Formats: sequence, structure tokens, C-alpha cells
Amino acid sequence: MTRRLAQVAKKVGVSEATVSRVLNGKPGVSDSTRQAVLSALDVLGYERPTQLRGERARLVGLVLPELQNPIFPAFAEVIGGALAQLGLTPVLCTQTKGGVSEADYVELLLQQQVSGVVFAGGLYAQADAPHEHYRQLADRNIPVVLVNAAIEHLGFPCVSCDDAVAVEQAWRHLVSLGHERIGLVLGPADHMPSARKLAAARALAPELPDAHIARAMFSIEGGHAAAARLIDRGVTGFICASDPLALGVVRAARRKGLGVPSQVSVVGYDDSALMNCTEPPLTTVRQPIEAMGRAAVELLNAQIGGSSVTAEELLFEPELVVRGSTAQAPRL
Repeated sequence: MTRRLAQVAKKVGVSEATVSRVLNGKPGVSDSTRQAVLSALDVLGYERPTQLRGERARLVGLVLPELQNPIFPAFAEVIGGALAQLGLTPVLCTQTKGGVSEADYVELLLQQQVSGVVFAGGLYAQADAPHEHYRQLADRNIPVVLVNAAIEHLGFPCVSCDDAVAVEQAWRHLVSLGHERIGLVLGPADHMPSARKLAAARALAPELPDAHIARAMFSIEGGHAAAARLIDRGVTGFICASDPLALGVVRAARRKGLGVPSQVSVVGYDDSALMNCTEPPLTTVRQPIEAMGRAAVELLNAQIGGSSVTAEELLFEPELVVRGSTAQAPRL
């Protein structure tokens, strides 16, 4: 019992006496602290006291496409922490190739009678993907928040980083270094954030040739394959839709015997973990993960509390972080 009190107290950040008051149904504890203690019991695998078992844990689904890209664990940490502070228990749902699908997770979460769902990087960003499970959530009035650009007409509030500003920052940086042959490594054609990035690039450079645009799966291997084609077409400056794609570009350049940044400059997107530790350290456009994650939780909690939240998109400003993967364009 003493060990349980200590573990729960540490998890919530309160005294063991406070935990004891909650477990024994004593007064003098705020509702939010009480809910946080009960949620910690669930997370740590302890049974609730008999008199508290009728109170269901306030579960929130956190649905991510993967954990290999460091940006998603970063979002999970911020969102999960903010949920726990509100006494909500995050349930992490990570898709795997050939495993449980996003729709399957939604079905499981509905069976658990979740209080709400936060999606980050899901199928809502792909126009040609199946979206029936989102309509299922809407029909049941389940609070939902989407993180990053979504297709229209889903009817959920959305928290996004401004893709157009991100491309503008990266593009102007490469131009200032003398790069004239700039290429884009983006996600699939139906991917909304990639579509926004392409539209922004075409607004900046209407003469941008199609041959300087490559589509790829979001992985180092995808970036490598796409960059190999663009390097052969003379591209010297790369703007990528994710950091793993950018690392793939660096690898492709090196496989072709080219130096980064002496001959090829690369700009990533996200500023995910360890990008300042790569060789060279990656120039990238940083998403404000902390602010976006907390905003998503605030929007979700407002809906859970019964407040009306409009299905609008909150756009957050990115920040160009210049490191060692970009330099002056090579002289011809």
C-alpha cells in the first residue's frame, strides 16, 4: 500500500497524503487532482478502491501513424502530459504496417467509451484515403481534434503548422545562398500538408519545373530514392516535407559522391529529436510542438466539458533553424 501511494504520488506530482485522501474518499482535494490520481491508478495498473470502481476512467485516444519519425513521439509526450494534468488518461494507438488500422483503433476506442480522440498525422490528411471512421465519431458526437492540415468537410477543429510559411522560409534561405535549381521532396499527391507546401512554392516561383518536384513515402528510404532523381536533374537545393526525408536526401547525395553542404544543400521540416546531432546538423523548419500540442488538448477539453468549439483551423508559425546542411550554392 505504501509503495502504491508513493508511485501514484510521484506520477501525479502530489503528496502521498493527498493520494490517501482520494483513495479513502476524504474531502479537501480538488476535482482535477482527484481525477489525476484516479487516472494514475489506471495507468500504473492498480485497481481502484471498491467505492470508486463505478467511476470510469476518463480515457482519451491518441492516434499516431508511427513512432519511427521522432516528431510523433514528441507530440505524444506533449499531448499525453497535458491530458494527464487535466485528469484524462491518454490511450496511445500506433499504427503498424499490416497491423491495426486507424479505423480499427476508432472501433476499439468507441468500445471503451472514450471521452475524446486526438489524431496526429492520420488519414484525415489524405484526400484519397478512407474517412468513414471520422464520420462515425462525428455521428456519436465524440470530441475530436486533428493535428496538422486536414481535408475539408470533416467538421473537426484542427491545429496546424503553417506549411506555406515553412516553405517560404526555406525557399528564401536557399535563394539567399545563391541556389537557383531548388527542388521539393514531398509526400503523396493527395497529402494536404504536401499540397500546401507545393502551392506555396509555386506562388514563390511560378516557373518551378515539374521535374524538380518528387513524391515519396515519409521515410529515409523514400527521401533517398526521390533525391537521387532530382540530383541527376541538377537540383542543388532541397526543401523536404519531413526530417527523415531530408536525411534520405543527404544519404543520396553522399552515395553519388557529392558533399553536403558544399555541393548540395538540404532543408528538413519538423526539427524533430536529434536533428542537431546528425552529420552535418540539419537545417530545418521547426514546428512549435509544445504550443500545438497544448492547444489541441485545450480544444479537446473544451468539447469534453460541453463547450461549443467551431471546426476551424488554428495555424501556428514555424521557425527556420539554420544549421550545417545548407551553404552557398556551388559555382558552375
